[in-house]
Amino acid sequence: MAKLHAGNGVHWKDGKSQRSTADGLAEQESSSRGSDSELNGFANTEVQPDKYGFIGGAQQTAGENSDDIPPDVLRQREAKWLDMLNNWDKWMAKKHKKVKLRCQKGIPPSLRGRAWLYLSGGKVKKEQNPGKFKELDSQPGDPKWLDVIEKDLHRQFPFHEMFVARGGHGQQDLFRVLKAYTLHRPEEGYCQAQAPIAAVLLMHMPAEDAFWGLVQICEKYLPGYYSAGLEAIQLDGEILFALLKRVSPVAHRHLKKYKIDPILYMTEWFMCAFSRTLPWASVLRVWDMFFCEGVKIIFRVGLVLLKCMLGSPEKLKACQGQYETMELLRSIEPRYMQEAFLVQEVIDLPVSERDIEKEHLSQLRRWKETHGELHCKSPPRMHGAKAIMAAEPPSRKDLKQNPTIIVEAAESQTETGKKAKKSKTEKRKETQSSPPPLNPYPLPSDNHLSPSGTQPLQKHGPLQASNQSLSSAEQDTYL
Repeated sequence: MAKLHAGNGVHWKDGKSQRSTADGLAEQESSSRGSDSELNGFANTEVQPDKYGFIGGAQQTAGENSDDIPPDVLRQREAKWLDMLNNWDKWMAKKHKKVKLRCQKGIPPSLRGRAWLYLSGGKVKKEQNPGKFKELDSQPGDPKWLDVIEKDLHRQFPFHEMFVARGGHGQQDLFRVLKAYTLHRPEEGYCQAQAPIAAVLLMHMPAEDAFWGLVQICEKYLPGYYSAGLEAIQLDGEILFALLKRVSPVAHRHLKKYKIDPILYMTEWFMCAFSRTLPWASVLRVWDMFFCEGVKIIFRVGLVLLKCMLGSPEKLKACQGQYETMELLRSIEPRYMQEAFLVQEVIDLPVSERDIEKEHLSQLRRWKETHGELHCKSPPRMHGAKAIMAAEPPSRKDLKQNPTIIVEAAESQTETGKKAKKSKTEKRKETQSSPPPLNPYPLPSDNHLSPSGTQPLQKHGPLQASNQSLSSAEQDTYL
């Protein structure tokens, strides 16, 4: 059994320590991908990223996926999701089963970030706390956390085009989000497993939205997971093991026989919500369901993988021992993680919120008998979007979609109305006497000056160059 010490992590009996297993995997990745200089050089080569943005590594998608949705079907799904987002409170109140079904089918990529924010309640939190992220972002932060965060930045999805460059804008935004969270919850601080969670969010939304998504995951979906001692994750490990006895008695007996504690194989699965384990198409589908239905999806994925890998005597012939079993669970067969197979297995597995809560109470009683009271008093877990919305009912204003493109009128409506009444002769005269219109997107040779060479175009100049990180005001960029 793992021994607990101070800090957001687990210390093993053999003396090796991990603040989370994310650090352990990061070391494996760094050894396989070469030096940092090689990594930075890789970012500048002519490598074509896959449709998810990966330019290498285990999670890169090879070639075209045969499961790709036909364009006409995708357009129909987008129209349905836009209607849902425009009437979110009504859909969640009266047609939640339909929302759940559409999440199981997969959220359209163009709307995934926005849908996640609505499902998690992050949209409401953001609207109810205007300027909060900006305030936290402007603060210096606690040096003890900043140093650890900076060291972890390059370990998060090092083969994704957003994070491949050291000091790049993906890493900058990741730093901002993680720092803001340590200021938002100073008593909790930072845990390494939060970094991949925040990185996945940043792949789909601006930094401010990713911050509120992270807040909701840490406080509503997985409360206590990232607190000192990791008691919540150990408790969920025991719940997973108890549920496995019902789902796959063969796998349960095998793990019990060789005294393999759940925390040895499920910590990274649960703390990183499988973002570092599954192929990327499967990660996104699991997260779609996770945001809608809550932590039961994470339990179901874990149970499916354990059942597939250890669920029959034939499969156990090759792993007669603790070491062999752990090696098997570290290298899950790709066919079991394939998107269509895994999603269907997860949907069909009969494990409900009630089953999890019932087992939670049972394991909590055992924990108190063997360990005493929990040191971390985390808030109650919310099982998905409907529970979160019921606990904190939003207003229509909170759910209102912000316009993605805002065009400032150069003149007031009254002045426009007056000009519309001018005669054709007056308009012709003005056209002949007026100078040519300013070019709102001057070429480099224009030196950003108007045609007369007098005034630089600042107010209505071109968009900021790509070296500017994505701000929450630029909502249109991820749709």
